[in-house]
Amino acid sequence: MFAMTQSVSEWIITEAEKMGFDACGIARATALGEESAHMEQWLDDGHEGEMGYLTRNREKRYDPRLLAEGTKSIVTVLYNYFPKQTLGGERFKIAKYAYGADYHDVLKRKMRQLLERIETQSGKLEGVRIFVDSAPVLDRAWAVRCGLGFIGKNTSLIHPQKGSFFFIGHLFLPLDLTETGQAMTNRCGRCTKCLDACPTGALESPFHIDARKCISYLTIEYKGTLEGHDPEQFKGWMYGCDICQDVCPYNRFALPHKEPEFEPSERLLAMREEDWKNLNPTDFEALFKRSAVQRAGYEGLKRNIDFIAREKRDCKST
Repeated sequence: MFAMTQSVSEWIITEAEKMGFDACGIARATALGEESAHMEQWLDDGHEGEMGYLTRNREKRYDPRLLAEGTKSIVTVLYNYFPKQTLGGERFKIAKYAYGADYHDVLKRKMRQLLERIETQSGKLEGVRIFVDSAPVLDRAWAVRCGLGFIGKNTSLIHPQKGSFFFIGHLFLPLDLTETGQAMTNRCGRCTKCLDACPTGALESPFHIDARKCISYLTIEYKGTLEGHDPEQFKGWMYGCDICQDVCPYNRFALPHKEPEFEPSERLLAMREEDWKNLNPTDFEALFKRSAVQRAGYEGLKRNIDFIAREKRDCKST
């Protein structure tokens, strides 16, 4: 059992960094009080839109010990997805996190490898859970608790030395580990670049987003018609949106990721405006077979493409 001079927590963080994780921290598994109150108010205001899954399993979302019995500590990691090059031009843009393979699969696989390293020292652990944006877990809250960043005015987790283009993953462990970081307070200062840049006004005030107005929500989670929305406000985004992150001054520190599976395929790199307009189900599967874009599905992406393409037609007709 962890026969070493450094602390167990320090050893885990060192191993995570050796594996290529960009940051790692550890917090005790406790109930989230202030964070749960903020979430409940947001839900009471109805700002989740059609994301009904956010209203379920609330108790488990706010207390990890209810979600995974026996959990004593949470190991949280960040994994960079900032690309070497940006895809697309002014129109038919995809959020950077979806350029390559589905992050759920890639990150979970790496986290299983981290767990295996931990178990070489601890022995086989029972009741361990791995979560990557796929369960009732307040991901950003735990990243803050682990000292990995602060919540920006755009509601994203921001690492003060590395920016915000990160996936977040968690290991729920039945080990009593020492906490490694202190929660960071907000460091946005007077900056309001993200609020000023949001074309739909989804960032209604600092640290507050109405998902129903958010381009990411509307192009991914929302399944209804986009009639009534202004295609010009979408600024060419057909899947997700990076505007509030792109303008954030902290992302001047963002460096390209080193994960081969996050690289866009040659086929995706070759797509042009006419290719997107003529996209068919066969093309969609070839482009996005192992991609997070599957969440929107062909019909959803085609709806978005047709909507964005209408902006160009509207502009020509005026």
